[in-house]
Amino acid sequence: MGGAEASALATAERGHPPWRARLALAFERRDGRSVLVERRHIGPLAFQRPFYPEGAHVCHGILLHPPAGIAGGDELAFDIRVGEGAHALLTTPGAGKWYRSAGPIGRLGQSITVAAGGICEWLPQESIVFDGACGELQTSVELAPGARFLGSEILVFGRTGAGERFERGRLSLATRLRRDGRSLWLERGRIDGGSALLASPVGLGGEPVCATLLLAADEVDRDGTSLLEACRRITVAEGDWAVTRVPGVLVARYRGPGAEAARRWLVALWQVLRPAVLGEPARVPRIWNT
Repeated sequence: MGGAEASALATAERGHPPWRARLALAFERRDGRSVLVERRHIGPLAFQRPFYPEGAHVCHGILLHPPAGIAGGDELAFDIRVGEGAHALLTTPGAGKWYRSAGPIGRLGQSITVAAGGICEWLPQESIVFDGACGELQTSVELAPGARFLGSEILVFGRTGAGERFERGRLSLATRLRRDGRSLWLERGRIDGGSALLASPVGLGGEPVCATLLLAADEVDRDGTSLLEACRRITVAEGDWAVTRVPGVLVARYRGPGAEAARRWLVALWQVLRPAVLGEPARVPRIWNT
């Protein structure tokens, strides 16, 4: 554990005034450019300046949380709006963390709205759930007709590099995707530390890492068979994986022993889906390699 992480964890364990933080971003398409038109924040959430490694039509951005982790009682929120025809790719500089708590719940809300013809790629790096963490993660995606969303999530239960397992605490999860007010995907769950779900074949199967990729786009219905075949040809050396689809949504799942394997698989899927559905070559953001 690095010095900064150890200090942050020690502060979380001692008890500190909980953070109340919110970051609101809005992107619009103007003269062929996807531009950041609104940036508001309260507390320790920030957005690194927009940059354009692919050209002006795709705006890349890095979401920053300087405390590096969520402690019990913290309440963080992202509010992302992508306007008509705009394209935003958002990621994080490194792993997020859910610190152990003496009881108070830490909360992270992620609200994403995409207008007609807009594209949002929501691709944070993995989140490490410390033993004893108590958290709630809620993600809500609202899509207009013709909007597209490609998002992923990697969860690591316990600091696996130190041999830690998720024996205490809990993490509640809720994800909703809607298009034009109609639900496409709704998932709720709760993972309790030390519970049977961690070992169950219908849960994590004894593995500490799980990951999900969701693609919501009209192409999933129109070209679904070819997309599934392409994704199912991508395999992993370790862990279990599956790819399926429901109306309007392609869903990919992974569980396995490490975040690195999960990340490699998700990136490989992204490299297939991005050009096929979003019409852009899959140039891996440099921050993923640091």
